[in-house]
Amino acid sequence: MNYFSTRDTERKIAKTSAEVIKQGIAEDGGLFMPESIPAISLDYIKGLCDKTYIERAADVLSLYLTDYTKEELTRAASLAYADDKFIGGAAPVCALGDTVRVLELWHGPTCAFRDMALQSMPRLLSMALDKTGEKRQAVILVATSGDTGKAALEGYCDVDRVKICVFYPNDGVSDMQKLQMASQKGDNVYVCAINGNFDDAQTGVKKIFSDKAIAEQLNEKGYFLSSANSINWGRLAPQIVYYISAYCDLVSEGDIKLGDEIDVAVPTGNFGNIFAAYLAKKMGLPIRKLICASNKNNILTDFLATGTYDRNRAFYTTMSPSMDILISSNLERLLYCVAGAEKTRAYMASLNAEGKYTVDADVFAEIKKSFAGYYSDEEKTAKTIGDIFAKYSYIVDPHTAVGIGAAIDAYENDGVKVVTASTASPYKFPYDVIESLGEKASDDAFECLDKLSALTSTEILAPLAKLKTAEVRFKETVGKDTAELWAAAERFITK
Repeated sequence: MNYFSTRDTERKIAKTSAEVIKQGIAEDGGLFMPESIPAISLDYIKGLCDKTYIERAADVLSLYLTDYTKEELTRAASLAYADDKFIGGAAPVCALGDTVRVLELWHGPTCAFRDMALQSMPRLLSMALDKTGEKRQAVILVATSGDTGKAALEGYCDVDRVKICVFYPNDGVSDMQKLQMASQKGDNVYVCAINGNFDDAQTGVKKIFSDKAIAEQLNEKGYFLSSANSINWGRLAPQIVYYISAYCDLVSEGDIKLGDEIDVAVPTGNFGNIFAAYLAKKMGLPIRKLICASNKNNILTDFLATGTYDRNRAFYTTMSPSMDILISSNLERLLYCVAGAEKTRAYMASLNAEGKYTVDADVFAEIKKSFAGYYSDEEKTAKTIGDIFAKYSYIVDPHTAVGIGAAIDAYENDGVKVVTASTASPYKFPYDVIESLGEKASDDAFECLDKLSALTSTEILAPLAKLKTAEVRFKETVGKDTAELWAAAERFITK
């Protein structure tokens, strides 16, 4: 299986999966995509139903990462999804009423869905260094809207031949997310806040990646840049697995019959998580509709309603900060799948020059066949949290509430189950969850944890409870300009 850039109009530069995992972003600024989408049959899905999550992960990834052996992928998955890392299962599915099914993706070490990819990705990268004969050290550069940063830090902590540098918006993450990152252990990690939003951080990181002078400077010192964001195929591919796994679990539990269609609702900002579900659908998983759920920053909802993507708009800081994004990087991959490289390159050039683009009518019509866009403002998100707890005694975080709200709005009352991706533990956002339940929350994050536990008769997750005594290691804040981000990263890399 070869990989090409979404902007490579002539498919001139072919890469192996190990090469694209090592590299992260393509030389022309595009994102890597496989030359074809592997097909799976109902018999294939049936064969996965009796397997463990580890076995399913190795099986599905082997269809894409063809230069890795099945044994290598099984070993990586075994280490990534071990019982001591994912308490309560890697990706369990629970029922809310007759229709909504919640895919809990937050049982890992950082209590967020990014663990599902970022526990396996470091192992894939380590193997990629050997497979490609790479002698330099990798520098993982990450822009995060909250959860990716901590999951990447945890996954790459003290991994040989790797350093990781994470930038996050100082006022754009929850107190719990900030403390998780600032207290990260490991000799090879660095965390820095920026005075800007996530899009500023992501833009700065992308500019660093595309700067040939920086690449040469690092090369001379024995380093090269790579990414842990979902722009890296090694981050996105493992996300395909849990949608296929969820379907298998529904079949195994008798909730659906093999071959029945499901809808999938995904709260998303950067479009990576829902694009993984789209790939599962393209492979042959019986998904009818992909429900794209946005918060008040509803740029994706507008795109799916009009065909115009326009980032020239107000940016909102919300209670679902991981979705506070106006540049949805992985949407480029969808455009490539539907419109091809030439049109994708033109759309991205327009986005860079004017901050917007409008897709062709035939492209828009094809996208609408698979996707529907919905959004929740702050009031609706809070109401969904309260309503779900009142009706089912089940607590959800604000991101998951956005997804469930969209699932309810989209429900066609025809018996099709709606699987909603639950992307984070409610304990990562205790202040907003408590307020949404109609109670007064403390300004102290740990008092909020205790109160949420008492209110809901649920246990505080251990990775978050232990933060109370964690040492804050990283306190630096820099401006949002690319030069300032690079200066901070360079100090860490070369120290």
